[in-house]
Amino acid sequence: MKTIQDCLNERILIIDGAMGTMIQRYKLAEADYRGERFKDWHSDVKGNNDLLNLTQPQIITAIHKQYLDAGADIIETNTFSSTSIAMADYEMQSLAYELNVAAAKCAKEAISQSGKQAWVAGAIGPLNKTLSLSPDVNNPGFRAVTFDEVVAAYYEQVKGLSDGGVDILLIETIFDTLNAKAAIFAIKKYFRDTKKESLPIMISGTITDASGRTLSGQTLEAFYTSVMHAKTIKHWIKLCIRCKEMRPHIEELSQIASCYVSAYPNAGLPNAMGEYDENPEDTAHHLEDWAKEGFVNIVGGCCGTTPDHIKHIADEVKNIKPRQLPVVEKELV
Repeated sequence: MKTIQDCLNERILIIDGAMGTMIQRYKLAEADYRGERFKDWHSDVKGNNDLLNLTQPQIITAIHKQYLDAGADIIETNTFSSTSIAMADYEMQSLAYELNVAAAKCAKEAISQSGKQAWVAGAIGPLNKTLSLSPDVNNPGFRAVTFDEVVAAYYEQVKGLSDGGVDILLIETIFDTLNAKAAIFAIKKYFRDTKKESLPIMISGTITDASGRTLSGQTLEAFYTSVMHAKTIKHWIKLCIRCKEMRPHIEELSQIASCYVSAYPNAGLPNAMGEYDENPEDTAHHLEDWAKEGFVNIVGGCCGTTPDHIKHIADEVKNIKPRQLPVVEKELV
């Protein structure tokens, strides 16, 4: 079995597409989310997609399998909100660890069913509370959460993902770099405490508009500089905006990053109904161009993308060589 490092040096790898978009296709009702175990839960849980790891694991596994069949080499666990902080919206904080273990098992089961070599990336979401921005416009110094609280929530999530058997940890869709730093600290602390072998890290930052900045105001270069200390454990970067607006940012990142670069854009921007309209062929065309220009090592899709998008992307880049790492990075691996 080849390592992910071997494969990254040989070809462009494919990461999966959107989980939420695929879950919506099932048109699940409140009772479906609750299942038997939570049928008497005291608050509504419809929309808590991470809960499906426990109540509808066959659906999550089936979605992973569709992405694997479409050509994905890396699949992300359904754990975008599986922290005690995010689960507080449903008063399900106590389930955080269990959700992560169950999600990892769903992904691993899908790989087993597919019969192919692939890797599970444990998705660590950005949280619904931010360390850099105040939720109160009248009190800019107020924070709804502390750094230590964020670290503790991420630590528990990392433990669950690690115990579930993921291959990579993906600090995902970051718009607040301080939250990302808390996640990095939690990961390093967990592996230091447990003396387990550290897992590779992927870090995905979100450029929110044409200005090329994150929501908390950092430029792409500033964001990369802020998290590059995680380089002691391998990491990647991605952006998450409309394809045609991503090209200059991907090009810039490919020039400054000493790590592997990934790009998995949204399928356009949501329309008035909250749906994404970009065709799989269009998304694949943009990623093919970036691959030919030597910008990327990993490609895939984010919000609105489907297995059809991933199949088109995989087909378009399969014969293109991956971006070459700077010499300094080659000496470290």
